[in-house]
Amino acid sequence: MDNHFSLLNLPKQFDLSPEALEQAWKQASSRVHPDRFATASAAEKRVAVQWASRVNDAYQTLKNPLSRAAYMCELEDFPIQAESNTAMGAEFLMTQMQWREQLDDVRTDPQHNGLTDLLQEIQAKQLELFDEMKNLIDARQDYASAAKRVREWMFVNKMHQEVKAL
Repeated sequence: MDNHFSLLNLPKQFDLSPEALEQAWKQASSRVHPDRFATASAAEKRVAVQWASRVNDAYQTLKNPLSRAAYMCELEDFPIQAESNTAMGAEFLMTQMQWREQLDDVRTDPQHNGLTDLLQEIQAKQLELFDEMKNLIDARQDYASAAKRVREWMFVNKMHQEVKAL
């Protein structure tokens, strides 16, 4: 089956070494780079551009752990459906509400007290979700649970961006 992993000649796993990914991207890019087809026909040049685009898209998707997890779930027919499926566990919903309240408090405080603590808490959650993906996807192949956690991770990343913006 043709997918981003096979395109870059990488094992289909969540826990990818950034160095191995970059090396695979460079190798694949060098094989399909349009400059290599400078003397080719117009059709061959178009195909080279299309392949180069696919290689770059694969690299961008796999480079980001969240998009890599979402992509892997979708490959296994567990679409994320972030817009239509917003169901989350009660504990995570409580955490969301707590973070929202903390963020509101930080925004109204001229000194932004609590900002560092909130940021550290969110970053810890991101690391926890990263580790959980290694277990859910690589060890257990539990894509249904992984898809649910990806939706949560999307919220955590959005919250992280909001906090960093302050």
